Amino acid sequence: MIEVNEHLSLGEDEVVFTASHGGGPGGQNVNKVATRVTLWFDLAASPSLDDHQRRLIQGELAGRIGKDGRLRVTSRRHRTQAANRAAVRQRLVELLREALIEKPKRKATRVPRRARRKRLREKRHRSAVKRLRSERGSDE
Repeated sequence: MIEVNEHLSLGEDEVVFTASHGGGPGGQNVNKVATRVTLWFDLAASPSLDDHQRRLIQGELAGRIGKDGRLRVTSRRHRTQAANRAAVRQRLVELLREALIEKPKRKATRVPRRARRKRLREKRHRSAVKRLRSERGSDE
């Protein structure tokens, strides 16, 4: 059981792990041993998620979700497959926790009149400074 938060737990059968060669520096260990671990989580087929949770996750983690609707998390940080498997599980939990936090809606506000006046006054001043520079520069 993968505990995400107090409201959500995923079954072990809902995630699929695949291992492959890591690539990059590391010498013989990287070239011979399949230590990179990829975790696949099918959002659409998950019985643990309700529609609201599914929408939140899809909105927040759209870049990690493929066209097939599966969430992909990869780790190749460690030298052993077991350590990468633990790291990828932990990363999935972190990603899902953050995605399930509902962001407050932004309230539209107006810029205060005083701030607008100050900004326009500063723009006029800057314009005048540049105008004076160009007038002075053409006389010389």
